[in-house]
Amino acid sequence: MEPSPFVRVTVESLAVKLPAVTRPAGPGVHPSTTPCFCTLRIPDVVPSQTAASVSLPLADDPTAAASSASAPSTPVVISLGPDAVRRLAGKPAGLVVTVYAGRSGSTCGVSAGRAMGRVRVGVDVEGAGKGGKGVVVAHSGWVPVGSGSGAMLHLVVRAEPDPRFVFQFGGEPECSPVVYQVQRSGRGGGCVRQPVFSCRFSADRRRCTTRSRSLPSDPDQSSAGKLRSWFGSFGRERDRRYSSSQRRMEQRKGWTVTIHDLSGSPVAAASMVTPFVPSRGSDRVSRANPGAWLILRAAAGPHGSGPNWEPWGRLEAWRDRGPVDALGYRFDLLSGPGPGVGAGSGSAIRLAESVLSVRRGGKFAIDLTEGHVAGSGPSGGGGFVMGCAIEGEGKVSRPTVEVGVSHVTCVADAALFVALSAAVDLSMDACKLFSRRLRKELCGDQDQD
Repeated sequence: MEPSPFVRVTVESLAVKLPAVTRPAGPGVHPSTTPCFCTLRIPDVVPSQTAASVSLPLADDPTAAASSASAPSTPVVISLGPDAVRRLAGKPAGLVVTVYAGRSGSTCGVSAGRAMGRVRVGVDVEGAGKGGKGVVVAHSGWVPVGSGSGAMLHLVVRAEPDPRFVFQFGGEPECSPVVYQVQRSGRGGGCVRQPVFSCRFSADRRRCTTRSRSLPSDPDQSSAGKLRSWFGSFGRERDRRYSSSQRRMEQRKGWTVTIHDLSGSPVAAASMVTPFVPSRGSDRVSRANPGAWLILRAAAGPHGSGPNWEPWGRLEAWRDRGPVDALGYRFDLLSGPGPGVGAGSGSAIRLAESVLSVRRGGKFAIDLTEGHVAGSGPSGGGGFVMGCAIEGEGKVSRPTVEVGVSHVTCVADAALFVALSAAVDLSMDACKLFSRRLRKELCGDQDQD
């Protein structure tokens, strides 16, 4: 498999120095305590790459390093795909940082922040995209904010190659599609699609119970026993509350997606281990009682038997309550042996927790740039791990999956991320309000009401 050229633009060590006070700014107002934030974007590509508002810590001395700021800033990462790298060939990308005084957000539709000025930094994206050059530092230090504001901004901007494997489902995961690898060339703009996996979806509502968890078809019996022991107590409270008389509730259990390589051998799977059922007195899956998937890796079993399935990760999902109707999720990497799998106690590492808009969809991502222990990724190391574009509820969704090259040592590694993406996509359907019907492909051996 050949990767596609991506470039990561990282902006870090952000801090701002405000001008000295020459006269009172008003009762209870002083520039040294005024909150500031900034937005970052690269407008030279289509669509424009924009980062959300980032809080700016205040620094006391504009000649000192950013470490003198009141609090460290969070690194901001903007990813540029092959098309953007190609468009920027021969010219630097213009990173525009706009600095605001005040709090981010808006009141009655009017921005609460006051723009103080902009800073533009040229970034050699094409140079960074060439693997031989490695990291390109575009700027490091202080720079004036606009003209006449008196404010100074500290930032470090670097660009580095970030090659990724790109996969795309040929159809919706519940329709058992072929999965293609998409190879894009940065300079020529060419695109090649070749099949690498096949996907098989099944919905057996008889499986996802406390007696028999949902597992890929015909697993090795000892492997199945280990997995059932691993999650033996997972979701039992849910099952006690579960009413078998409610047929629509029966439809959101026992879902399994098995990923096969080109030879037809199963290499990974996503299996629903806790059914998606509504909370008491509600028609939605709650955060307190989420549904769950187990992401499985296929290992060689005894000669003549099926694969020996090993747990790799766990995905939980629910219908989030808040200002925006959203799918909430969290993903844990299962590390070390656990009960039923071997001696010792297993542990889980939280790699992702966020929400996706139910109406517009969004991007499920695992990125270890900030907030995670170095080396805790699926294959060790930090940075970008994977991302998956998911469509909103009711839309045709053919997920596109990006996986960092450093986290793929073999085809089976890539299959794990494909299976995880299928589970995220299907969770959008599993968390659909129970007052609404599911598509017939999702109902398995049960007819719709």
